[in-house]
Amino acid sequence: MDFKFQITDSMKIAKTFSAFANTDGGTLLIGVKDNGNIAGVRSEEEFFMAEAAANMYCEPAVPFTSKEWSVENRRVLEITIPASEDKPHCAKNETDKWLAYIRVDDQNILVNRVLLNAWKRKKSPEGTYINYGDKEKLLLEYLENNESVSLSKFKKLARISPYKAGNILTNFLALDLIQIKVTEKQVVYCLPED
Repeated sequence: MDFKFQITDSMKIAKTFSAFANTDGGTLLIGVKDNGNIAGVRSEEEFFMAEAAANMYCEPAVPFTSKEWSVENRRVLEITIPASEDKPHCAKNETDKWLAYIRVDDQNILVNRVLLNAWKRKKSPEGTYINYGDKEKLLLEYLENNESVSLSKFKKLARISPYKAGNILTNFLALDLIQIKVTEKQVVYCLPED
């Protein structure tokens, strides 16, 4: 859940739409301050700003539902964004680049190349092919004995380029053989939780 006093910029709010759609979904309450106090909004204007964020500044468009509430004689607009099966949803930034985000706690975090490519591979009609060699075996053996591994750690262990290490991690993610854990400070890969 995220509180917004108001939507002043559709392009900025598109990041949140992208992050919610690419993660587990979420709810925006427009007209509520960060401390939870009700400020109220002109819900028609806020709805049109949200609609622009979802349709003009997200690719593909992010579906959402909205509901208007009256709280303390003030209007609050609730926008609900479901988790999407059509990942990645990218948001357009100030330099006209399309970037994908995920939600980590209360932050919108830029998606790394490995996860972005894994989402694209999952959607690809060609599927994902893994050549199970020494490097792939090393990754699984390492994860069986350790909680997680970062891209840089795997690259060093396997003595391969960042590109090759990223490609192996991408393939394993696309096939759900490993999972990604993202925090504000690091991205690591681990075996799926049972």
